[in-house]
Order: sequence, then C-alpha cells, then structure tokens
Amino acid sequence: MVLPTGVLLLGAAAVAPAPNPLAGVIDFHCHTAPDVTERSLDDFALVREAKADGMRAIVLKNHYLPTADRAQTAMHEIGGIEVFGGIVLNRSVGGLNAEAVRRMVQVEGHRGKIVWLPTKDGEAEVRQSGQNLPFIPVVKDGQAVPELTEIFQIIAQNDLVFETGHSSAAEALVLIAAAKQAGVKKIVVTHAMELPLGGATDDQLQRMADLGAVIECTWLAQLGNTESNLTPGHERKPDLADYARVIRKIGAEHFLLSSDMGQPGNPTHPEAMRLLIAGLKANGLSDHDLDLVARQNSARLLGLPVMK
Repeated sequence: MVLPTGVLLLGAAAVAPAPNPLAGVIDFHCHTAPDVTERSLDDFALVREAKADGMRAIVLKNHYLPTADRAQTAMHEIGGIEVFGGIVLNRSVGGLNAEAVRRMVQVEGHRGKIVWLPTKDGEAEVRQSGQNLPFIPVVKDGQAVPELTEIFQIIAQNDLVFETGHSSAAEALVLIAAAKQAGVKKIVVTHAMELPLGGATDDQLQRMADLGAVIECTWLAQLGNTESNLTPGHERKPDLADYARVIRKIGAEHFLLSSDMGQPGNPTHPEAMRLLIAGLKANGLSDHDLDLVARQNSARLLGLPVMK
C-alpha cells in the first residue's frame, strides 16, 4: 500500500502526524553565549535547534553587547532560518548612545532590528533593587529625556523596533507616546506584565495597546525571574491563565510571545516556546490567536512577509 508523503500507517488506519506547534514560530527574546552571564546555548547551537524544530526566526538579545554582527554570522553559517539582533542601551554601550544605534544599523547583513532601552541599568530596576548603583534615566519630569530624540529619529528612519526595556509601566506609557510622536511605528513593551515597580496593570496594558504598542509575554515569567536582583514580591508574576485572559480581553493583535530563555537549568528556547504555546492553548486561546501572538505579529515587526 502506497501512502501519501508524511502519513503514518498505524494498524489498519492511516493517520497524519500531528502538526508541528513550532512551525513558523518566532522567538523575539533569546539570551545566548558568549555572554558575561553563563548561558545554556551559544548562538550556533540555538540557531541549529530552532531550525530543526521548524521555527522561522529568532532574535538574539544581550544586556551588555550588540548582537547584529552575531546574528549575521549565525545566519550565514547555518542558513534556513532568519536570525536578528539589536542593541540594549545599558552603560556598557554608553547608555542612550545614538552613535551606537547608528553603527548597529550599519553592520553588514542588516540583521540589527531591535533597540532596547536600558535593562539592568534602567532607573526603575536599580531603584527597586535598593542598591546604590548608577542608572540611566529615560523619563524625567514626566517626559522622555532629550537624549532619546536622536535615537527615536534613527529608529524611525530605519524602521527599527523600539523596546521599552526594564522601564516601569508608567515610564513605558510616556516612552511609547514620545516614540510615536517622533515617527516610530514599531514598539514593543518588554515583558510588560513583569516590569520593575509592579508590572503593568490591565488598564495600563490597554492604554499601551491603544497607543499601538505590542505587549510581550515570556516563558521566563512562568519560572520566576532567575536573573533578576529585584526585590522579591514587587513584580507582577502572571501565570498562563493571566496571559490568556489579557490576550483575549485586549486582543491578540497586540501581543507577542518570547522565551526569554538562556539560563542554565531552564528549558531551551524552542522548548520554552512549545510550553508557552501549549499552556496558552490549554487556557482557552484559539489557534487563530496563537498564530497571531506566536508568528504573525512578530513577523510584521521584523519586516518578514506574513505567512497565511
């Protein structure tokens, strides 16, 4: 008996294999080695694993080092999957350094697509930690700081993605409005429900969405933030039911999924995405909404054709 390609014969019945839940999925937040912090996979190992699992793209993120060059190298070496990078504006790159953003854009291959505001050196994170450490303000007297004007211009001119980093929810709302006024069209609120100083409330999430921002949901939130030095109990720790609820309430077109993985002992990035998708489906998210949050919304942000 000749069976169609991809169909298995079990007893007397022909059964098509279950669809791959990671087919076409994009992980917008991947930590890899080499790094100043120990990581579970290096760039090449992650790209190979993501490709083998049928994923469409990954975004390499490093708190202290730009990743556009690494993304280009990994994509060129392995092929068959899109790899992107960016820059996090922490103190190691000069903080709110427009020239660092400009040079990231110019890196061969043009894989640098994301600009994150400060994370580990963000004012909200440092203040919440209670430590006497230098930090980088991004909002002052209710306004985005002047140093962001040129950075927003570069982001807008190059159709980059602006991410709010580890700013507080209140700061993020100010920053989204300022970026939008400067012509930035692609805005992501970095793990919005787990931000320093409490995380975004439902009302704040709705306001972010109304301003046109995309809200990130991560698997790391399900495990507890193992990298964070934030004061315990001061972050909102949404579970899968909470994620599913706000996605349904606000609309799946306003959300994306990321693993935020890379920590030793945690699932790999593809496995985390698989768990996140399965968990949201188990909590009632439809296949249509899962397609939006795991594939289509991220594709649009990265300038990739939306696959139907």
